[in-house]
Amino acid sequence: MEADIGLVGLAVMGQNLVLNMNDHGFKVVVFNRTVSKVDDFLQGPAKNTEVQGAHSLQDFFKLLKRPRKVMLMVKAGAPVDDLIEECLPFLEKGDVLIDGGNSFYHDTERRVKELGEKGILFVGAGVSGGEEGARHGPSIMPGGHPEAWPIVKPILQAISAKAEDGSACCEWIGEGGSGHYVKMVHNGIEYGDMQLTSEAYHLLKDVIKASGPEMQKVFMEWNQGELSSYLIEITAQILGFLDKDGKLLLDKILDKAGQKGTGKWTGISALELGVPVTLIGEAVFARCLSSMKEERVVASKQYPAPAYTFSGDKKAFINSLKDALYMAKMISYAQGFMLMRTAAKEMRWTLNYGSIALMWREGCIIRSAFLNKIKSAYDQNKDLPNLLLDPFFIKEVKKSEQGLRMTAATACQAGIPIPALGTALSFFDGYRSARLPANLLQAQRDFFGAHTYELVDKPGQFVHTNWTGTGGNVSSSTYNV
Repeated sequence: MEADIGLVGLAVMGQNLVLNMNDHGFKVVVFNRTVSKVDDFLQGPAKNTEVQGAHSLQDFFKLLKRPRKVMLMVKAGAPVDDLIEECLPFLEKGDVLIDGGNSFYHDTERRVKELGEKGILFVGAGVSGGEEGARHGPSIMPGGHPEAWPIVKPILQAISAKAEDGSACCEWIGEGGSGHYVKMVHNGIEYGDMQLTSEAYHLLKDVIKASGPEMQKVFMEWNQGELSSYLIEITAQILGFLDKDGKLLLDKILDKAGQKGTGKWTGISALELGVPVTLIGEAVFARCLSSMKEERVVASKQYPAPAYTFSGDKKAFINSLKDALYMAKMISYAQGFMLMRTAAKEMRWTLNYGSIALMWREGCIIRSAFLNKIKSAYDQNKDLPNLLLDPFFIKEVKKSEQGLRMTAATACQAGIPIPALGTALSFFDGYRSARLPANLLQAQRDFFGAHTYELVDKPGQFVHTNWTGTGGNVSSSTYNV
C-alpha cells in the first residue's frame, strides 16, 4: 500500500504528527536513523494504526506515492542538511521535502534555492503547539517553493488546529524562508508573553503578598476577558498545582530559565533590520540574567531590596496590573508585526499579516483573544504601518495606559524588576513622542566624529559643524547601520 506522506524523525513531535495524520485518514510511512525506534513506534503508540515503517531510506521512498511528500522532524542546523544529502539519491523532480523543525530562516532560504535548482520543492514549515498540538492540531506556518503548496496543502491543513469558524490554522506564508521567519517571530512573541506573565506573578506575590490560591483565582478571572489566552490559562493551572506534600510545586522550582534560541534569533534579526523589538529583547535578556543564579544570590546580600510596604487597595492594584499586562501584550504583538513587515521588505516576501494572525488563533502557544482584532486591523488597512495606529488598539491602549504607568511606578518603589513591562512603557512613550533627544545624539556624533546631522527645517541635507574651531570642515561620509 503506497503512503500519502512519509516522516523522518521519531522524537515525540514526529510521532504525534504521524498519529495526527493517521487520524485524518492519511497513509503514513516512517523512518528513523536509529531503526529500533521505528519498530518501537509501530509496536507501541502506532499499534493498530495503518502507519507503515521502513528500515532504510531506500525502502522508505519506495513506499511513497508520487510526487513523494516527506516531512523532516530532526534537529535544526547540520542534521537537516545531512538528512537532505542522504535523501537526494532517492528524490525525483517534483518531490516535496518539508522541514517541520525550528530551522533558522536563512538556512531555509538557502535550501529552497539549492533544491529548487534540482527540481525538488522544499518547504520550511514552522509548527507550534508543542507535543499536544502536534497530536491534536498545531498551528502550521509553511513557506518555501510556491509550487509545493497545492501538493502539501490538503495534508497540512487537515492536521492543523481549527478556529471556531472551522478555518484551518495553516495557510501559505510565502516564498523562501518566510514560514520559518514567521515561526521565529511567533516564538519571540512567546518569550515576551511568558516574561510578562512571570512579571505579573512576581508583582502579585511580592507586592500584595498574594498566596497561590489567590493568584490562581486572579489568573482564572483574567482568562475570562480580554487577556484570555493559552499562557494565562496554563499559568492559572500551575498556580494551583500542589506537590505530593501538599505544597505549591511552583515554589520549589529553581528560578533559572532555559532557552533554545528562537527568541535570540528574533532579537538578532531585529538588530540587523534596525527595528526596536525591545520587549522580546528584554525577555531574552531576562532569561540570561536568571541563569546567573549564584551571582544574584551574592548580590542580594550586598544590595537588599528597598524598604517598601504596600498600603493601597489590593483590588485596585490587581486591576491596574491587568491593564498593564494587556497593554504590554498589545505592544509586544505590535513590535512582532513591525519586525515581520520590515523583514518582508528586506527579503522581498509578500506576507498576509491578517492571515498570520488567524493562524495563531488556535493550536499555538501564543493563541489569545485579541488575534481576531489583529486580523480585523489588517483587513481594514493592509498597509497599516503599526497595530498601535489601528482604531481598536488606539482605544484599548488609551484605556489601559494608566494601569501600566501605575504598575511600573509600584514596581520601581518596591525594587521588583519588570524588564518586559518596563520596556513596553518606554517603547510606547518613545513611539508617541513627536520629538526625542536624538538631536543631542547627532550633535555629539558630529562633535567627536564629524558624522554630520540634519536640520529641522532642511531634512535630507547633511551638514557638519566645526564645534571647537580647530576641527576643520571635513565631515565623515554618511551611513546607516
